[in-house]
Amino acid sequence: MYSTITPVVTEQPELVNAIDTIWVAICAAIIFFMEGGFALLEAGFVRSKNAMSIIAKVIIDITFGGIAFYILGFGIAYGNSNGWFAFDIGITTDDLGLGLTVSNKLFWFIQLGFCIASISIVSGAVAERMKIWSYAIYVFIFCSVMYPLVANWVWNPNGWLALKGFNDFAGSAAVHAMGGFSALAAAIVLGPRIGKYQKNGEANAIPGHNLPLAAVGAFILWFGWFAFNPGSTLGAVGNWELIGTVAANTFLASAAGGISTMFYTYFKYGQIDITMTMNGVLAGLVAITAGCNVVDTNAAIIIGLIAGVLVDVAVLYIDKLKIDDPVGAIAVHGVNGLFGALAVGLFATDGGLFFGGGAAMLGVQALGILVIGAFSFTLTYIIMIIMKKTIGIRISKQEESAGIDAVSFGVEAYSTFE
Repeated sequence: MYSTITPVVTEQPELVNAIDTIWVAICAAIIFFMEGGFALLEAGFVRSKNAMSIIAKVIIDITFGGIAFYILGFGIAYGNSNGWFAFDIGITTDDLGLGLTVSNKLFWFIQLGFCIASISIVSGAVAERMKIWSYAIYVFIFCSVMYPLVANWVWNPNGWLALKGFNDFAGSAAVHAMGGFSALAAAIVLGPRIGKYQKNGEANAIPGHNLPLAAVGAFILWFGWFAFNPGSTLGAVGNWELIGTVAANTFLASAAGGISTMFYTYFKYGQIDITMTMNGVLAGLVAITAGCNVVDTNAAIIIGLIAGVLVDVAVLYIDKLKIDDPVGAIAVHGVNGLFGALAVGLFATDGGLFFGGGAAMLGVQALGILVIGAFSFTLTYIIMIIMKKTIGIRISKQEESAGIDAVSFGVEAYSTFE
């Protein structure tokens, strides 16, 4: 069957455009729906009195972030780059040099999904204590300048990391580590929630109010990842094998991440930690995102197994540093985004250290993640400090005690729930 279809496709470019447009449009829509996953996951992991504030932040991610990425972000990321940045306004109709078979507008829309996913990582780490309008300002800066600069380095054909051969297929570094290290800086400047830590430094547990809700959010994100990674092929025609490889690796790493977290928490605590297992699945997804196109299936399982343990270790270590991250965003996205980018240099079948490729690829991957992590952390830290000393970033003690929902929005997530 395919032998008769292939010549028709090659002879009719408009058919290629149509097929690839359908593929990218479906993936873009599913990636956009991942924001529902972020909203439910984060809302479930916080207290009921702040659940609607999470919904508000995710709406801000989409609306403020979407407009910012349209006005400035996309042009900075994919315009005519000097290696470090570009400066085009809006959605250019020029050839972006990426060999696209879809319109630039559709490409903008799928890339918007990656941008708002990255900023949504930050929303979880600042949950229950950040002013809504200060957060909106930060979202606009992040989506108009910060994230687009990193996207330029990694995915613009003239980006300096792209030219060095940095492999970050769907964004372990550019999306997840970018968001994770920004979340780390924001959480440090904000400080912990009231009552999170005792005077001796020990952490008090502040349980999420609705773990089944959080689980549904995790499943939505899991589902969405099968558009997030395979959709990064940016076309279906001629990419059947690659799409299959990416999808298989994505699942295997996520499943392995969940398994290793279950075993690790069982042997460490004497019982399985289901909430940590959710994060273990997500950690496996984050870690495989960079190299899902260049590693084999066995390597994907190993990457997931490591990620599932790493996330639990990271959560505990971050807590010991008195950095309050209500949803584990720093450990899931920052730490495993870093690991995932480095794993490419270890496990890539062509050029990876474990496959006889030497240390060259690993060195490039390490350089890329070091620069991206330092850039996102430092710039976010500076922005948060400036806002803290000017307009303020933290809600009042009274508002934090009463709950953001009732004070700031005049609503409650559950009108009859105490």
